[in-house]
Amino acid sequence: MTENKIDTKPGWKTTEFWLTALADIFGALMISGIFAEGSMWARIVGGGIMVLATLGYSAARSKSKTGA
Repeated sequence: MTENKIDTKPGWKTTEFWLTALADIFGALMISGIFAEGSMWARIVGGGIMVLATLGYSAARSKSKTGA
């Protein structure tokens, strides 16, 4: 009986992590008002970017760890 062991890199060494980190930084800058001062829509979009990037990262990591 063979065991299917999957070798995964630590999270911070993956492309998904760095793309998520960049998206979170960009989203945080949008929320802070650096790009479009006073624009409520820019802040909402910035928050959405951060949430979606984090959810995408979580899904990608769980998929790679389960071997799906």
